[in-house]
Amino acid sequence: MTDEVPQCEQDPSPAQYREHRRPQPRLQHVPEGPEVRRVADQLAKVLVNRPLNAVWFRFPQLQAQAASLLSSPIRDVRSWGKALLIEFDDGRTLYSHNQLYGRWFVCKAGTRPATNRDLRVVLETATHAALLYSASEIDLLQPGAWQVHPFLGRLGPDVFAASTTPAFLRRRLLSPRFAKRALGGLLMDQQFLAGLGNYLRSEILFAAGVHPDRRAGDLDDATIALLARQIPAMARRAYLTAGETAPKAWVRARKAAGRPHRACRHLVFEREEEPCAACGTSIRRVDYSGRRLYLCPTCQPEPLKP
Repeated sequence: MTDEVPQCEQDPSPAQYREHRRPQPRLQHVPEGPEVRRVADQLAKVLVNRPLNAVWFRFPQLQAQAASLLSSPIRDVRSWGKALLIEFDDGRTLYSHNQLYGRWFVCKAGTRPATNRDLRVVLETATHAALLYSASEIDLLQPGAWQVHPFLGRLGPDVFAASTTPAFLRRRLLSPRFAKRALGGLLMDQQFLAGLGNYLRSEILFAAGVHPDRRAGDLDDATIALLARQIPAMARRAYLTAGETAPKAWVRARKAAGRPHRACRHLVFEREEEPCAACGTSIRRVDYSGRRLYLCPTCQPEPLKP
């Protein structure tokens, strides 16, 4: 999703939006916190404090509540980790999680995108339509219900929360609950911190010079402080650059050399067998916690065996 409203095909009326089962598109990874936050920002621009002209849900149990939402303006759109939350003035919250295939589109009112995805949600104002396609996790929560929600109720702090400072993260990393866990698995645990995912994990560990087998409780003070700074800094960089985590100068130099955009986004992620930007050693891909992880064996040495 870009900062521009996508071009859409004409559709006579939101009431005529219908579902057709189609093959799902293949994506590379689940959108992480930075991508979901960017989507939340875009939806907020066209939905917050704008009267709703149409609300539609594919699922009957949600559609039964659609009409009642027309009289309750949207007061906020925000992300919490990889979840997107649309808060209505009456206290209800529309929760969605894109998983691999879900995607929000923003179009001009009365139009729809040229896509083969399955339509799940329509929120339309006089000027714009926010359309959710192909997501399977959608719920309309009553006030306060997020606390007992099976996903939201287990989430840790959001990586973009104002309270998620390096000092807070240092204390959390060294807490008895997390200090003895290998960082390669811990950084994927949404109960530790919501919003980190596969590419951020690889980039954060590389930037801190930490092997995924290392545990926070075994790091020296300087390394734990660096790791605690890199976690929010890397997420913020990815948010501002639409997913790039490499330094701007490195990205520009590779693009100028004719490298494709996908090969210029990260320092280690998806760069298997390419030279490390810091030392020249070949980047290695390993399987960790059931997911691919990329590292430099020189810059991120394995911990010594006991």
